[in-house]
This record gives sequence, structure tokens and C-alpha cells, in this order.
Amino acid sequence: MDSSLQLEKRLARRGITRREFMKFCAAMAATLALPARYTPRIAAALNEAARTPLVWLEFQDCAGNTESFLRASNPTVVEIVLEILSVNYHETIMAPAGRMAEKSLLDTVEQYPGQYIAVVEGSIPTKDGGVYCTIGGRTALDIVREVCGKALATIAVGACAWDGGWPAASPNPTGAVGVQKAVPGLKNLINMPGCPMNVANLTAVIVHFLTFNELPATDVMGRPLFAYGHIIHNYCPRRGHFDAGRYVEEWGDEGHRKGWCLYKMGCKGPQTYSNCPTVLWNDGTNWPIGASHGCVGCMAPAFWDTMTPFYERLPKAQVEGFGVEASADTIGLAVVGGVTAAFAAHGVVSAVRARRQPLASHEEATLTATTEKPDNQ
Repeated sequence: MDSSLQLEKRLARRGITRREFMKFCAAMAATLALPARYTPRIAAALNEAARTPLVWLEFQDCAGNTESFLRASNPTVVEIVLEILSVNYHETIMAPAGRMAEKSLLDTVEQYPGQYIAVVEGSIPTKDGGVYCTIGGRTALDIVREVCGKALATIAVGACAWDGGWPAASPNPTGAVGVQKAVPGLKNLINMPGCPMNVANLTAVIVHFLTFNELPATDVMGRPLFAYGHIIHNYCPRRGHFDAGRYVEEWGDEGHRKGWCLYKMGCKGPQTYSNCPTVLWNDGTNWPIGASHGCVGCMAPAFWDTMTPFYERLPKAQVEGFGVEASADTIGLAVVGGVTAAFAAHGVVSAVRARRQPLASHEEATLTATTEKPDNQ
């Protein structure tokens, strides 16, 4: 297919109408917490953008993030992304195998230095020289340092690529780490934790980059504020039951059947930052709490260690005094640490302001987000 044609024309050949394309752009604006007036700007940018090379690395992983990407069946998401990007290397979905597959990766790195996007899935083992994960005779540690070191931007998708995930859970026999530790000082790194990450957020990061020529504003952990700027609890449809003291006490009891709060069953929503309640999963079909299962905090640091046991609630001392008018921010901050209340109260607002000034760096936007005073103080 002729990549010189405008995106809309290429999509038309796939049977995707302009209406569907504009709906996709509007959905991206909403996910990025941008006003609706940004929809035409996103559409114009995507129409004119050259196809950006992308390489997707997989290391110690379950391929859950790849599955999340491939399960985006809303026709415009996968098909538009595949038209926007040139996926030059992805072990799971690419046609070549063996040496030819590795040649695709090497060719991209050598021919497009500083011009391709690297997506990393899975943790990187470092113990014993990194021998616990090798591809084509090279260690994951060697590959990630070369590929990400020469990339235009790197996106670490999923808990494992962020901080090691479950392979790094105590006692961490392979010395598994995330990208930021495997490649210290890496610039233009976006962390997208989750088990797995939400493909809508990954798409939004790429769309933001192509529209504004910069990565979205991030928090101190390198997570995009539009996706990780609010505590789940504050947007949970069961929040009213929490405030009223109506809790599920046992699986299958009356409260469970009536959709009461899952906090006492171990739900980690009051201490987890994510847009799950608004973006949902499986093309906006549902999400864990909507399916009557508590949040396990998979977006939080080292969640395999810090959020377990998954079916035990937070200490009672951390929720005393919270009523209808109170925010759950205090609960989350007491446990997570390092993420200020300003992220929850003004993170997305600051991100929007940063996007109104495309030349501002995402570091400046983050600084603004961390210093503004929340409305409820």
C-alpha cells in the first residue's frame, strides 16, 4: 500500500470511513483528557504523519501486553495503528523467523537510528550476565541497551518492563529488572505499568507523540499523567457504597450481589493510580471491579510484593475518618508514597496545559503538576 497517501485514504481502502476515523480521533482526545476541539488537530496530524518505524521487544513475559494490543477489536484501533506505524519487528506477529527475524531488528536499528519507537514487554534478567533470557545468541540485557539506546522514544509496557513485575518478586532468582534500571539514564522513556497495560493508553501515547511531537506529561515514576494521574477509588462506580459503609463481607453475599464496595475483600482501588474506571477494557466493555472482582493494584510499584495478599484489605487505621466529602487520596498516598496529591487533583489539568504549549517539555509539565495545590485543600 502506498504510504504516501493520506491516512484517511489508506484507511478507506480498508473499509474504514471518515466518520470512523474521526470517532477514533475523538476517542484519543478523550483518553488524553484533551478538550474536544483537539480532535481536528489530531486528525490532521495523523493524516500527514509519515509512518514511524516501531520495534517491539519481548523478554521475560507472558505476552499479555501483546495480547492486549491484538485484542483491540474495535476496527479503527488496530487498523489505524498499523497504518500509522511500520511494525518492523515483533516476535509474536511477524512473518520472518530465526535469523531473518533478527535481521529485521538489526536493519531497523542501523537504518533508522533516532527515528524509531521501541516498545519493551517483559523484564530483563541481569544476574550471571543476563544468561536467563537470550535471543539469537544475545542476552536481553545487551539487546535492550542497544535498541533502546538508539531509539527516538521507548515505551515500557506492562508491570514486568516497568519494574521487573512478577519475575522480580522476592527472591528474584534471575535478577530481573525493568527498562529504567537495565538502561540507566535512558531519555524519552514512558512507563506504562499494568498486568497488562491498556492498549487504549498505549495508542494514546503514540497519537500524542505524533500530534504534538513530544511525549505526554508524566509523573515522577515516568507514567503518563492522563492514564495514571487519578486514584481508581475516586472514579469507581462503587464509591458511594464505600462512603455509606456498605461493603461486601463475603464472596456471594447480599452486598456482593447488589454491587457494594469490595474494599474489605482486598480491593486496592484506594491506593492505585489508573484510568481503568473511565477507559475500561476490551473495547470499553468492562473492567475488574465492574465484573465484581476487586482491583489488585497491578499499576502500582512492585505490586506482586506490595499488594499481596490480594484478598486482604488495607489496615483499618488508614481509612478511619473518610466520609462522603473526603477523597481517597490520603489513603493512596499513605501507602504508595512518592506521588503527591497534586497528581490526583491536577495532573490531567497540567497535562492539558502542557499540550496547549507544544514546545514545553514534559519535565516542566510534571513540575507544574507536582507544585499546584489541590482544590480540596
